[in-house]
Amino acid sequence: MPHPTPAAQPDATVSGPPLGRLYGVSGRSLALHRSGTGGPSVVFLPGAGLVGLDYLNIHNRTADATTSVLYDRAGTGWSQQAELPRTAAEVTTELHTLLHTAGVPGPYVLVGHSLGGAYARDFAQRFPEDVAGLLLLDPFHEDLHGFAPQEAREKLKELHGMEIPELTPEQLDQAREQATPLFAKWPEAVRGPLVEHHVTASWKAGLYEDRNLYDEVGEELRTASGLPDVPLIVLTALGHDEAQAHLWPDGVLRQINTTKRTLHAQLAASVPRGEHRLLQDAGHGWVHEEDQDAVFQAILDLLARV
Repeated sequence: MPHPTPAAQPDATVSGPPLGRLYGVSGRSLALHRSGTGGPSVVFLPGAGLVGLDYLNIHNRTADATTSVLYDRAGTGWSQQAELPRTAAEVTTELHTLLHTAGVPGPYVLVGHSLGGAYARDFAQRFPEDVAGLLLLDPFHEDLHGFAPQEAREKLKELHGMEIPELTPEQLDQAREQATPLFAKWPEAVRGPLVEHHVTASWKAGLYEDRNLYDEVGEELRTASGLPDVPLIVLTALGHDEAQAHLWPDGVLRQINTTKRTLHAQLAASVPRGEHRLLQDAGHGWVHEEDQDAVFQAILDLLARV
């Protein structure tokens, strides 16, 4: 059953994001920030627990080359509330409508990170005429769970079944102290609201969004038609990730990374113009910051090929 997320503002009044504006889509207000000119337009699809403005630095670099778009899915960031988790079809239909409502010209180069990578694939499979290229940043793969160690599968089952706690004031203060340095490179007007949103909301939304990932979303990807014949780059992050290191023992994490590397290579090979690249010095959660040059180069490479 879907669980209502506490991560968005109440339906009655949705305050605007620090950058960008709200657009009405299917009765909801969705946040979108657009910069740059020209095409094809690059659209960033955040991972679970992240929001559009987490990609602001790579977005700004991209906007020097073409039109670049950040957005928040319903139930996340500064977009309006929605029950989570949602199907990939719900998310991608919403994004397709939002881009047209906002007047963002297609076709699009989709940059999907983690869970956003699954949504980018679903978008490309359902709206192939609107996709010019795909960049998948350490994307979720539908077969990862089946090949994962038993210990990892049991831990995920436990996490997905747990009640999400409310943090105490002391825990909130500690979380703010830890999060603030992570956003030192963001503009001041964005940094404060973004830190506060991560501390109070984004991590909860990420836990809710993940709850149907390995069954419902995975099955949507398995039963969909193949990806369109467009340029595709898959980046696999193999560097240290603090959150994953906290979650998994070293041996389990090594097995997960080995399986992930294999599945990503197979995904890249599934289309004629697919390419697989390894990033040894970037972790899963912040690959777009920890190896921003490699991510930006991949975007430029795709723009040159479409």
